Amino acid sequence: MSGSTDPWTLVTIIGLAAVTVLTRSFFFISSKPWKLPHWAQRGLQYAPIAALAAVVVPEVVMTQGHFIGSWQDARLFAVAAGALWFFWRRGAGQAVLGTILAGMAVYLPLHLGLGW
Repeated sequence: MSGSTDPWTLVTIIGLAAVTVLTRSFFFISSKPWKLPHWAQRGLQYAPIAALAAVVVPEVVMTQGHFIGSWQDARLFAVAAGALWFFWRRGAGQAVLGTILAGMAVYLPLHLGLGW
């Protein structure tokens, strides 16, 4: 590798930086307040759930890029235990912490004890 940078690389970096700054400051540039349409506000309510599902579901049902081939996987039982806990304690204030603890209480013995 040489010590010089390709001019197209510099142009790309500067262009991406300009687009990023412009799009991130777009709402600050205008003097009028912005309101999102109702459909966009409603859609943004589901964005965290969709992002979480996009991260968690592949981690649960896949191993090294392939679907798990056996029911003897500790993650499946941990998800089931966590889901049961969540739906059982849905109205409680600590439902999320309990969900994590219930899932881990099932996952760790199966994974460490049985090697699943």
